[in-house]
Order: sequence, then structure tokens, then C-alpha cells
Amino acid sequence: MAHDAKSLDLITVGRSSVDLYGQQTGGRLEDMASFAKYLGGSPTNTAAGGARLGLKTGLLTRVGSDHMGRFIREQLVREGVDVAGVLSDPDRLTALVILGIRDRVNFPLIFYRENCADMALQPSDVDEAWIARAGAVLINGTHLSQPNVYETSLKAARAVKAAGGRVIFDIDYRPVLWGLTGKDAGENRFVENPDVTAKLQEVVTLCDLIVGTEEEIHILGGSTDTVTALRAIRTGAPNALLVCKRGADGCVAFPGAIPSSLDEGVSARGFKVEVFNVLGAGDAFMAGFLRGWLRGEPVETCCEWGNACGAIVVSRHGCAPAMPTWVELEAFLSDRERPFRLREDLEFEHIHWATTRDRVYDELTVLAVDHRSQFLDLVEETGGDPERIPHFKTLALRAVETVAGGDDRFGVLLDGRFGFEALAQAADHDYWIGRPIELPKSRPLIFESAPDVATELVEWPLNHVVKCLVFYHPDDESDLRERQERQLLRLFDACRKTRHELLLEVILPAGLDSDSGTVARAVRRLYAIGLKPDWWKLEPMADPAAWAEVSAAVEENDPLCRGVVLLGLSAPEAELLASFEVAARFPIIKGFAVGRTIFYDVARDWLANRIDDEAAVAALAGKLRVLVEAWRRARAAVEKAA
Repeated sequence: MAHDAKSLDLITVGRSSVDLYGQQTGGRLEDMASFAKYLGGSPTNTAAGGARLGLKTGLLTRVGSDHMGRFIREQLVREGVDVAGVLSDPDRLTALVILGIRDRVNFPLIFYRENCADMALQPSDVDEAWIARAGAVLINGTHLSQPNVYETSLKAARAVKAAGGRVIFDIDYRPVLWGLTGKDAGENRFVENPDVTAKLQEVVTLCDLIVGTEEEIHILGGSTDTVTALRAIRTGAPNALLVCKRGADGCVAFPGAIPSSLDEGVSARGFKVEVFNVLGAGDAFMAGFLRGWLRGEPVETCCEWGNACGAIVVSRHGCAPAMPTWVELEAFLSDRERPFRLREDLEFEHIHWATTRDRVYDELTVLAVDHRSQFLDLVEETGGDPERIPHFKTLALRAVETVAGGDDRFGVLLDGRFGFEALAQAADHDYWIGRPIELPKSRPLIFESAPDVATELVEWPLNHVVKCLVFYHPDDESDLRERQERQLLRLFDACRKTRHELLLEVILPAGLDSDSGTVARAVRRLYAIGLKPDWWKLEPMADPAAWAEVSAAVEENDPLCRGVVLLGLSAPEAELLASFEVAARFPIIKGFAVGRTIFYDVARDWLANRIDDEAAVAALAGKLRVLVEAWRRARAAVEKAA
């Protein structure tokens, strides 16, 4: 099969784990109190990093039939990695790694890999037809340490060779995983051992590309002199491209004979950045290098891209989540000056955030039942039981499911006070989930939970989008405006640090003058102070000029913004449908997040016991369906006219 006919650029083979990263830095692992959960394992990281850079990647591994294994599979799907080779092992648990950042040199880590799923890979797990679809297979040193994974790696390598593909060897030397150090020395990168050298050297004759740090070159080449080690590797792999990673000094590549000095090899510019975390830098380097090598770029370009990806990742917390996207890599390689402390470059970090979000939404239609005070008003009006409110919100979720039937273009806005049970149920669906943070009707803005909003968001699942309603006017009295803006900046910072998306709902306060440009001025002002919400939720406007101004404001300040959804303001259904006709003309508007127009009358009747659960679900679904169909008709009419 010709290389250009391959449907996958790369399949990586081997380790797949969950990384539990200590969130406190500058201390012992013993003193870390909380941990962030990330995708982990060198070949898994490389597959995800390659996908972010535009490669078509797949992974051959085993994960447990457990929550962590499902997390790995789901995250790989989000990253765009082919998971046909991610096999579930019912008898073993998914591997775990606990890691910490102590200082710029020491990164303690513990491998929980006793009888783990990925080390149980067997040669029979290799689907040779699937392997044949790939232009290359990447194997790594860790999976040569036990007979079954050794044979599996070689079978995959031989299969891709037989199909006209290439073999990449990531030396990936962890002495602890060869039983050469104590289990508390996972960060140790080098222990000289002739048996390990001999085992690793058995595969080099198959390899077209061999990549390792100087220490890894030493173990593969059997010498602590790097040039001597490279020459030994060259003897076994006369035609392979050898790449030696040199940390802050970048890398050097050797397509032919090994010269007397490393400086005589092929190299490219390195990038000086502050080192925050070296873990994962090698996997990022590999992803960047392969983005070039698998696409036929010059070796110098491959080196530059690898160096750049490694520099980006060492500046951040985590391995896989820190990997750059292609858009991000292009931005990094531009001529713009960037600070040595790279993670303080807010523009660059925003590109990373916005280009690694899960899913792209061309449409979003949301039933908003996150209201709290309005439900209490209905209870007072009807004499209903306030303890029934949570159950009504589960009925609202049922109504969304009735209309959506699993379509992930739908969503629901639910609060944690009355909507806790519905939020828990929503976790089993693929719908967009939003959740409010503001104290209802507060102006100036107050957060409902705690003054330190970040401590609240740490307790929210990552797929909960933070919704904040602010009654805001660009011409507010300066003290009021500044108080609200400080709150919004505090929230924005908390959302980014806790990895939550932010939907900012802006409503112009009643009684203040406004015109067709007021909402756009508010949007521009909030961008100017440093806010970049993932979503805007804005009032329906009948004037196309107003929406044109809003579109321009968003496009000029954040072209990576997900878009705008319309709120309802309890407008009559006919009025809301008319607003769709105008809004649908503007691509920045993705749909709506409407509440009271749909639920208010239904909730009143239900709380007053005039209708039962099934009638309430049917009524909510009917009203939601009318709005969804109207929005889609309006958008389709615009597209047809275009």
C-alpha cells in the first residue's frame, strides 16, 4: 500500500495511564493535598499530541474496564485519536502515576503499574489489518521490559514494515520499570545496565527513526559517552535517523555517519523558556518532530517543531493537557516576542485554551432551568411545596432528552441548589451543561457560593460550563462598574485555573438609556479589561445593526470565541421567534438558552397540581421543540439565500 493511501499517519504502542498531578508545587510529594487528573503514558501522550498537531493517530494499548480506563478512552476520542486499538482488560486495573513538581530539577513520581492493564498486552492484541493502515508505528523502551509486551511491540513493528510503513523507536528509559531502582525513585532517568542495553538493541534493526535523551542514548548504545553510544546504535541501525534530545539545548539529528562532535549533527534553533515542569517534554518533542517527519519536512524543520513543542510543555502543568495544537505551534513560531515565563503570555495561553476545548458547536439549543428566585416566586404564588422544585428540574432534563434523543447540540442550564439531582443525571448524557455562579438579581455582582469563587469551582465537574449573569451597562457609574468588573475578572481567572468554560450573560439594567450599539459597547469594554469568555449569552435584538456591531466586537477581540446564544427574558413565544429571524443572519449566534418562555407556565400548573409529571414533560418538550425547529428554519433560510 502506498504511503499516501494510509488512513492513519501513526499508531503508538504501549503505556497508557492516568496521571495524578500534585496541584501544589515547591514541596515534597508527601505534602501535596490535591491532584489533577490527566491522560498519561508516553505513547498515549504522543498520540494525543500528534492529533493536536493535525496528524491522524491511533493507539494500541490496554486499559482497565474501570472508571480510569473509560476516562482514557473518552479523552482520546476528544483528542481525535483512533481508539480501535484501545482494548479493555476486565482482569486488571488501569495504570496510575502520581507526580509532583518540587523544584526545577526534581519531579517526584510513583508508578502504580503492578499487574496493570497496559503491561498485559499480548501479540494476539495486534490487529495487523489495522496496523497496515498506518504510515508508521511507534514502539517504546518500557514495553520491551517484559516478554509479552516485547513480543507485542515487535509484532506491531513487523506488521507495519510488511505493509510498507516505518518504525519509530522512543527509547523511553525508566529504570524503575526495569526493576533497577526502588519504587520511590521513579524520577531516576539513568541506571547503567548491560542486560537492558542488550534487550533494547534487539529492536534497532527494525527502526527508521530512533529518538532519546542523552541518557537514553547511553543505555541504548551501552556507553556513557554520547558519541560512542551513537556510533554503537548506528552499527545496528545503519539507515535510521538518530535524534538526540538535549533539553534546553534543543536536539541534534544524525541522518548518516556519526561525527566526532554532537555539534556537527543537524540541528535547529532552541527556545529559552522558564522550566516549570519537564515531565512530558519528551513526548511533546516527539509529537512535534513527527508532525514534520511523517509529512516529509526537512530534518531541520522537524527539529525546530520538536524543540518548540518541548519548550511549550515545560512551561506548563501536566503532560498531555499541555501539548500544543497546530494553531498554537504556528503562533509560537511567529516572530512575536514572548516572555521567558511563557505561561504568563495571556494571548498565547488563550490560544492554547481555545484550541483544545472539547467539541465545536455550530449550533447550541439550551433549556435554561437554572432559575432559583423565580421558582420560589412560583411556590409562593401557587402555595406549592418548595421541596418539589428539584423534581421538576429532573423533568426538564427528561424533556430535553425527549426532543434531543442524544443529539449533543442540545444543552441544559441547571443550578446546584434546586437542580443538583438533575445535574447528576445529566452526567450520563452528552448534552452541554451550564451552571450558574451568581447570586440571583445581585447588582453589583455577588457570587452565590463563596467570596473566593475558585474554591467553589474546584468542586464542579469539568464539563460544567460556568454561567454568570451580570446586569451591566458600559455607562454605569464608575464605582459600580469597577466593582462588577473586578468580580468578573476574578471569576474568569478562576475558570481558567480550574479548567472550566465560562458563559457570560449580559443584561442591560432596566431604566438606563441604550441604543443599537450599547450591547456591543458592553462587550468591547469587557474584552478591553481582559475577559475572554468562551460563550456570550445576550438579549434578543430586533435591529440587525445591533447584531452586526456585536459580531464585529467578538471577531475583533476573540475570533476563537465559541459564539453567542440568545436569552429569552421571559419574552412571549411569538416575539422570541421573530427575533430568531434577525439573529439567524449572523454566524456568531449559535442558538439560544431560553428558560421562562418554556417552563414558567408549565411549572406553575405542575406546582399547583393541575398537571402531572408526564404532562409537564410533554408540555416542556413541546415548547422546546417549537423553538428548536424555528431556529433551524431561520438558519436554513439564511443559508439557502446565501
